[in-house]
Amino acid sequence: MSSPDAAPPPGEPSAQDPARPPGEPSAQDPAPPPGEPSARDAAAAPGGPSAQDAAAAPAEPPDRLPPALSSMWRLCRLGFHYEPALMGVAFVLALAAALPDALLAVWFTLLGEGLIQHKPGLLRFAAVALAVSVVATWLLATVSTRIQRRFRDKVTIALESHVARLQAGISTIAHQERPEYLDRLSVLREQIFTLDHMYMSVFSTAGWILRLAVTVALLTSVNPVLVTLVLFAIPTVAVTSWRPVVERIAQERGAQADRLARHLFTLSTTASSGKELRVLGIGPAFAERRRASWERWYRPLAAARTRSSAWYAAGWAVFALGYVGAIVLVATGPHASPASAILVLTAGARLSSYVGATVSEIGFLRGIWMDGSRRLAWLEDYAGATAQAADLPAPAGIAQGIRFEHVTFCYPGSDRPALHDVDLFLPAGSVVAIVGENGAGKTTLVKLLAKLYAPTSGRIRIDAVDLARIDSAQWRERLAGAFQDFFRFEFRAGQAIGLGDLPRMDVEPALTAALDRAGARDVVETLPTGLRTQLGPTWHDGVDISYGQWQKLALARGFMRDEPLVAALDEPTAALDAETEHQLFERYASRARQARQGGSTTILVSHRFSTVRMADLIVVLDGARVAEVGSHDELMARGGRYSELYRIQAKAYQ
Repeated sequence: MSSPDAAPPPGEPSAQDPARPPGEPSAQDPAPPPGEPSARDAAAAPGGPSAQDAAAAPAEPPDRLPPALSSMWRLCRLGFHYEPALMGVAFVLALAAALPDALLAVWFTLLGEGLIQHKPGLLRFAAVALAVSVVATWLLATVSTRIQRRFRDKVTIALESHVARLQAGISTIAHQERPEYLDRLSVLREQIFTLDHMYMSVFSTAGWILRLAVTVALLTSVNPVLVTLVLFAIPTVAVTSWRPVVERIAQERGAQADRLARHLFTLSTTASSGKELRVLGIGPAFAERRRASWERWYRPLAAARTRSSAWYAAGWAVFALGYVGAIVLVATGPHASPASAILVLTAGARLSSYVGATVSEIGFLRGIWMDGSRRLAWLEDYAGATAQAADLPAPAGIAQGIRFEHVTFCYPGSDRPALHDVDLFLPAGSVVAIVGENGAGKTTLVKLLAKLYAPTSGRIRIDAVDLARIDSAQWRERLAGAFQDFFRFEFRAGQAIGLGDLPRMDVEPALTAALDRAGARDVVETLPTGLRTQLGPTWHDGVDISYGQWQKLALARGFMRDEPLVAALDEPTAALDAETEHQLFERYASRARQARQGGSTTILVSHRFSTVRMADLIVVLDGARVAEVGSHDELMARGGRYSELYRIQAKAYQ
């Protein structure tokens, strides 16, 4: 684990327009969707779309894993890209170390021939050659191991960084919420730290194949028929290639059960769930459920391993029959000689060893390392397929507002709309509150506006520009906000806040201003060394703080940017009491009205109706649809859904 002290690297219309009630058509000319041609006079509106600039829609993300060989080749190219010299030297040394080892059978044959035929010169030559081969094999293997270890150390860091960049570079978060993708990413996370072994496996396999080729050539020199020994090895090689596939399929089918077992183990052994486990007495039940889940994963995997082991043993039995037949053939043939018999015995024995090592290495290569390379290749393909089709920069300001045009969205893998036919206009510079019951689509609307997902149908426009055409990274640089499901960054307090604006992460006045905006100065004042305090009890000198204090720091992080185009606060004060939340929202609204000149729009999401009365515009979501839009007084006078829910909540506080 990296040091907690180290900051993570950086990733990456007019206000007076009245709010349009849901269902009313837009007064603005619609912008073309990505990939759709538009009129040539689109340049008449600054920042408007044009036919030439229209970006193609992104390709469909791949569902199947790429082929094994092409994935392995891509990983080899990746390693060569990062460490070309070390990879080349390591590969050459792996081959060089194999050659003297493969020639040992020749020196043993000459040694035997010198002894039998009483040839002192041949005997001395064979002894020296044998000694040189043994020393060369040891020396080259030692040097090769050192070079390969250095290559592995360097390429491991490169691969981890590559995967981290791929994950961070994907503009949406669908791959982190779909169960089938989570299983793949879970396996990849486990294998990425050992994926460098695939290079070693490739080098080792090449060395064993070279040994096999030299040994087969030696056997052929005795009797061409002996080349058929290679045919007897085919069943073993075939079973070795097939065996990991069968086992991996069984393992992947049970990946969800395995993930559940790991999750239950984490729950049973970490501090965050320790209190409830002990108070509720559910620790033993979790242990039993974990065991049952593990059995559901392991039982079919064990059955697959048993079947494949039986076929593996049968393949070796076929090769053993061929090897015995080769010895009988040479020993009883018309041209039998002690030298040829010695060569067949030594080379044949080494052939058996080489075949075993080769098929074993191929098994590891195909079953573990190549499997990891396929998942990495899939992630690369996924990142490429979901690459944004944006061709416009983020705007400097919002003149008119944000318009949702018949937006419908279904989460991946679900047919039930989380938002359905949302038609909505948020005026620039306004304070907008989004309210509704749980599951109404409030958070989903914020996710779409942050480009964490793309609408299933419809579009979102910033003034006259389709949001899909705005570069995601640049757009998010102009966003600020905080979320209910915030993350606890266990860095120093100042860093945990400063992540909200990386260029100013260590600028103390900026940190102080963010704390004031979030009403979180009291949290820092209680820390032993203020902004320099290490957060998280698992670190040296780290302190533990309450959930509400973590949430206040997350709010401060969300307010690091001074002039965002959109400030989205998705129930960021759920852990606070209603009075404190109301005071904070009043502060947010006051700050937002001061920033109206640049068109900055503030979106407050809350399930507490009483805290959003100060908003300029209140949007009521109900059943994934926009039910009502208006100010507090207008909605109360209308006597609709908002008025009903407001009175119910007000009665609960009386």
